[in-house]
Amino acid sequence: MAPPKILFCGDVFGRLNQLFKRVSSVNKSAGPFDALLCVGQFFPDFPDQLEEFNEYIEDRSKIPIPTYFIGDYGVGAPKTLSAASKDPMNQGFKMDGLKVCENLYWLRGSGKFTLHGLSVAYLSGRQSASAQQFGTYSQDDVDSLRALAEEPGLVDIFLTNEWPSGITNRATASDVPSVILDSSGGDSTVSELVAEIKPRYHIAGTMGVFYAREPYINVDAVHVTRFFGLAPVGNKDKQKFMHAISPTPASTMSTSELCTKPQNATLSPYIVVDKASPTDGATKRPDDSDSQYWRYDVSRKRQKHGDSDGDKLCFKYVSSGSCPRGEKCHFRHDADAREQSLRGVCFDFLNKGQCERGPDCNFKHSFQEDGEGFPSRRSGSATGSSNRSKECWFCLSSPSVESHLITTIGEHYYCALAKGPLVQDHMLIVPVEHSPNTFSLPSECEKELSRYQSSLKAYFKSQGKEVVFFEWVSKKATHANLQAVPIPSSRASSAEDIFNLAAKKLGFKFSTIKNSEGRKMLRMHFDRNFGLFYVEVPGGTILSHGIEENEKFPAQFGREVMAGLLNIADKADWRNSQLSKDEETKMAEGFKSRFKEYDPNS
Repeated sequence: MAPPKILFCGDVFGRLNQLFKRVSSVNKSAGPFDALLCVGQFFPDFPDQLEEFNEYIEDRSKIPIPTYFIGDYGVGAPKTLSAASKDPMNQGFKMDGLKVCENLYWLRGSGKFTLHGLSVAYLSGRQSASAQQFGTYSQDDVDSLRALAEEPGLVDIFLTNEWPSGITNRATASDVPSVILDSSGGDSTVSELVAEIKPRYHIAGTMGVFYAREPYINVDAVHVTRFFGLAPVGNKDKQKFMHAISPTPASTMSTSELCTKPQNATLSPYIVVDKASPTDGATKRPDDSDSQYWRYDVSRKRQKHGDSDGDKLCFKYVSSGSCPRGEKCHFRHDADAREQSLRGVCFDFLNKGQCERGPDCNFKHSFQEDGEGFPSRRSGSATGSSNRSKECWFCLSSPSVESHLITTIGEHYYCALAKGPLVQDHMLIVPVEHSPNTFSLPSECEKELSRYQSSLKAYFKSQGKEVVFFEWVSKKATHANLQAVPIPSSRASSAEDIFNLAAKKLGFKFSTIKNSEGRKMLRMHFDRNFGLFYVEVPGGTILSHGIEENEKFPAQFGREVMAGLLNIADKADWRNSQLSKDEETKMAEGFKSRFKEYDPNS
């Protein structure tokens, strides 16, 4: 199959007649082309240009080939894009474009999709300090792209409106347009993203000139990147505003093909080398590959007053769970922050204790509960535990609680279906009181907890199953939940062994309590200044591990081990098991019906 043929265009400025006349001509002479991708401002500059533009938007004039744009700003943009956003056909999570009219698609926010076999990533809008509904990208859009960069597979094409700052570094000076005098111009955020995404082609507009940079070699990658800056449609200097390529998708290329480097290839323009020699006693700056790791800390630009990098979080580690620099990384690898990020907590809030976007941020500004909880919700800024309690989705009095998951309520505890359950009837035993762990409740509450556990054991036994209980006690937790996961009786004898094996791999050894007073002993020795993980396996044996303050203990340890025991490794991440509200309601109602005769509150 022949590679797809793709056209790129710079700022359109609403000049659709001129654009599509040129597209039709090129399509006839060198096509057919499969798609047109537009960067830079797509909408007109002035109201008197809207008539021509609306001829196409209202389908009175035809767009010759599928056309995608990211420059969602200019005159008429809010009205046109608001209508597209409200169209029922465009509802849902659509990274492959919202249909504006026949053959015209708006790539909103940021995302990645497949176009004729090519992997296309994009950042829509321009950088702006003010939050606008259209025309600017947000930190959420940037963070989403960083997360997408961690996914397997190469990105063939990366679209941005603005040029990346520093793109002319290491480029042949004679090839750089004369109007580009300052290599520090452009958008530094785009530089960070492109250095991390490492696309094969990067296309940008807005600079008003055409520039084809020499291919450059990416750090920690076998392939090169080609950058093209495109001029506006109808520019007076007749600069090139359209460019065509016919690339073979990286997913179908061999390693040797991807490794091919042109003779004129340069080093990456985004590697910054500190040429100043360190003074005696000063710390030497990292080498070329080290120096790129500044991009993983979004606040590094503010670290010019003696702040320690070690106090800042490594974005790479928090977003992906690993960092290629390992112990050599200059930023902090914090497992707790990683888990909080997975639950939707804002990176700026984790890193700096505050977020400049405030209520405009789509991430949470409070620490979230451990284990599988009720759904991720946007929350306001955190001002202490009282606010966290009001926003807590485990508190029955909270407006955030999802009551359809609750199956039975007692005086001190209630039982609820786990969000993203590992298996059917994966339940949580949750304190009614806003308590950080089950040991913080008064001792008289233990009797009710014991009744719940005994009832669940009897219920599962009637189905030929056993049950494993586990709880992760963290100093940062605000509302406890004791998880109950049913397992086939045939695997009951393996539970203790697999937890011990997992502990060994992490470098610690469980303490074992093999008598009926296990929880009582845990309560006696529990130190609220430290974390704790414990698991009760079939037969009543309790395995426990005290977690030191600086110990990197995975918050999802219990679930991950259970997923291994049940041979459902893909469900180790609860998000891979999420259900619709209707499915959750049906599952919870089914459990209530079956559990009724065992329910201690009946």
